[in-house]
Amino acid sequence: MIFDVDGTLAETEEYHRRAFNVAFEEFGLDWVWDDALYRDLLKVTGGKERIAHYIFRTGAMKDSMDPDGRSLAFLLHQKKTAIYTEMVRTGAVPLRAGIGDFLCAAAENGIGLAIATTTSLPNIEALLGATLGSQWRRMFPVVAAGDMVVNKKPAPDIYQLAVNLLDQNAEDCIAIEDSRNGVQSALAAGLRVVAVRSDFARDDDLQGSIRQLPDCTWLSLELLREIA
Repeated sequence: MIFDVDGTLAETEEYHRRAFNVAFEEFGLDWVWDDALYRDLLKVTGGKERIAHYIFRTGAMKDSMDPDGRSLAFLLHQKKTAIYTEMVRTGAVPLRAGIGDFLCAAAENGIGLAIATTTSLPNIEALLGATLGSQWRRMFPVVAAGDMVVNKKPAPDIYQLAVNLLDQNAEDCIAIEDSRNGVQSALAAGLRVVAVRSDFARDDDLQGSIRQLPDCTWLSLELLREIA
């Protein structure tokens, strides 16, 4: 089983949004990503890519020496990551209800677990270290994340990488996703997908998934046996 992180293992997006806004403020920018705007920006996967898209769309840097915003996006994302990971390390972001029990049951029953996400590795380490402790690396021996691939979701690259690292066939793996981009990425890589609704992607079209669950408490070994 290959898990997405943001919105899937934990409802992290509100904390990402807050961290972006703090980073903007610390850089002296008057940008504010409110709830509605951030939902729209989530259509762009990857934090640096999201900032660069916003800069391009708004023309915020058109008169600067960095008109496409790539240099600024990189620096802002570094700051935002530091802010977010500090939030998460305090234990402010729990795993979604049902996830902890399901992960333990899967591991105890010999089901291999991996991660395929466009979020950066420090974000994953902070979240899972705070919620699962030091055992998280044993639980998820394979982590495909962030800039380990060039093309991010909905491109299939991150899932292809995870499958290769697992030394498995795509058809023998199941992706757990919450967003349209994530579902499309896993499908394009040849995986079957179980989709769970999340706060910021609650209205996404999850077509193509073999199951669509209202929340993570519906994940179970029985469900896996049904779709195996």
